Amino acid sequence: MKLRMNHMNANRAGFQAMLSLEEASKKMGLDPLLYELIKIRASQINGCSFCLDMHVTDTRKMGESEQRLALISVWRETPFFTEQERAALALTEAVTVISAQGVPQELFDEVRKHFNESEVVALVMAINAINCWNRMAITTGMFPGCYEV
Repeated sequence: MKLRMNHMNANRAGFQAMLSLEEASKKMGLDPLLYELIKIRASQINGCSFCLDMHVTDTRKMGESEQRLALISVWRETPFFTEQERAALALTEAVTVISAQGVPQELFDEVRKHFNESEVVALVMAINAINCWNRMAITTGMFPGCYEV
């Protein structure tokens, strides 16, 4: 595998803008574990090995169980996620593939049962941030360990 380009050095202003989005998203008050679950699920959907590796590693360091990490992609079929996490994961999927069916009203209503308006904005910002990172990583050919090679 070969990194196509180092986007961090190729356009520092663009990279700084992405970092600003990330930092702002992190400070919006979401539970840090939920924030990582969102990043993992979107990265799975997008097929971003670099981001998936990073966020699974980060989540392990936070003490997340191997069982839950292994089952995030099939969260609907397991009893291991809270109703709040399920709502956030469903929203993550809908926003990540938004052209498929948008965000159905019934999903939005379910999300609102578990999150206030400010938290909904924080969720959407977190989802958007990881989708931006995934697209940058995939386009530039990033892969797990590419900066160590």
